[in-house]
Amino acid sequence: MKHLQEYFETTKGFGVLATADGDGKVDAAVYSSPHFLEEGTLSFIMLDRLTHHNLQSNPFATFLFVEDGTGYKGKRLFLKKVREENNPELIAKLKRRKATEKPEESRFLMYFTLEKELSLIASQDE
Repeated sequence: MKHLQEYFETTKGFGVLATADGDGKVDAAVYSSPHFLEEGTLSFIMLDRLTHHNLQSNPFATFLFVEDGTGYKGKRLFLKKVREENNPELIAKLKRRKATEKPEESRFLMYFTLEKELSLIASQDE
């Protein structure tokens, strides 16, 4: 997991987190790179919106990350939610940018384990 933390600390790009609800209805939303807080887990800060709702009934998600630059380089991370917490102090400390959310909106820190990691464009070996 250390290699992923170093990758996201040094690589600029664009990320999309895809989830599905318990009935299989899919959603995709733009997300910043994950935070690495505990050994073996990565996390995302999210509002109480569709992605958070989907993860209540289906713990699986995929994070697709496209590196800045030419060509198609990046990562696909297949994730499983293991827990969540509503810790405003920790979330404020982790936030990388000032967002346009309303202050009263609930934010959650969602923890995931990494089920599988693939390149953005899979090679024959993957």
